[in-house]
Formats: sequence, structure tokens, C-alpha cells
Amino acid sequence: MKRTALLHAELSHVIASLGHGDMLVLGDAGLPIPDGPRRIDLAVARGVPTLDEVLQAVLSEMQVEGIVIAEEALDGNAGKLPGWYPQSLGIEPQTVSHEEFKRRTAKARAMVRTGECTPYANIILIAGVKF
Repeated sequence: MKRTALLHAELSHVIASLGHGDMLVLGDAGLPIPDGPRRIDLAVARGVPTLDEVLQAVLSEMQVEGIVIAEEALDGNAGKLPGWYPQSLGIEPQTVSHEEFKRRTAKARAMVRTGECTPYANIILIAGVKF
């Protein structure tokens, strides 16, 4: 049995295979997944699992050097980072339009669909290196 929080074998394998600069996308239930990136569908029901739950498990294994979110995620939050944003990483997110965000997902190594139903609750994690 693993020691870290992430128990999903396929997701853990994807993270282990990421190289420097590779992108992993965590998306809400409605984010379109283009042909190309590997699809990991975790959605069980509305809100299950939440983006935050999946994000915390992923961050237990993934070294992150950059983050991209849609500008629209800030609009409904008075310009502040949404509650699911991992501020503990100390990384200022790059913000792009939702349309640009969706274009970038086509270059991701994998996309993870959660049961999150909050509009624009999507995040691109850019892999870093530990050394």
C-alpha cells in the first residue's frame, strides 16, 4: 500500500511519467477533453470528487513549477483566487481566457475529469523538477 494520499493507480502512473514542463489538467465535470491527452475520468456524481480533493491528492505526489487558470475563475470571486486554488504552493498563477485555456489542454499529457460543478474550476499544473 502506498504512503502518499494518492491511491488511484492510473493517475499516480501519469504523475510518475511526467517530465519537466509537461502539463496535467484537472477539470470540472464539463470541461471538454480534446483528442490527444490521456483521459482519466474520476467523476462519480455531481460534486464527487471535488476538484479540491483531487488537487490535494495530486499535489502529494507532483512537483509543480507553474499553474494556469482561466481569468473567468477570478471574475465570480471579486478578482481573488478561488478557494480551490493551492495558495500553499506559493506560485502565482498565469491567467488566460477560458478559450485559451481550452486550447492549451490539447498539449497536456493527461486530463483528469472530476465531479466538480463550479464554473471554471479547472487548473493546468506544469511539472517541475525536484533538483
